[in-house]
Amino acid sequence: MSGRSSMGVGVALGIAIGAGLGIAMDNLALGLGLGVAIGVAVGAGMDAQARKKANGAGDGGSPVADVSDGKSKGVGHNEDGGSDGGDGGGGD
Repeated sequence: MSGRSSMGVGVALGIAIGAGLGIAMDNLALGLGLGVAIGVAVGAGMDAQARKKANGAGDGGSPVADVSDGKSKGVGHNEDGGSDGGDGGGGD
């Protein structure tokens, strides 16, 4: 669907799924609300995927930017390799 939004398709699918869930839970209002929320999320995802494919960025790569220096900095470590704090000991 070039140039068109997929939000309507997502919402329609979400409402259908939500109606089924609502009937199964014996609470149609809750099911429809959940269905619309799911549908909006699905529609937004479909739109984002279509935009990505249209821009030629559909390489399947990670959305996180690459680190230019190639060094991995783990959580809780300083650049010199030491710990960020705490002595690691028990209660004093």
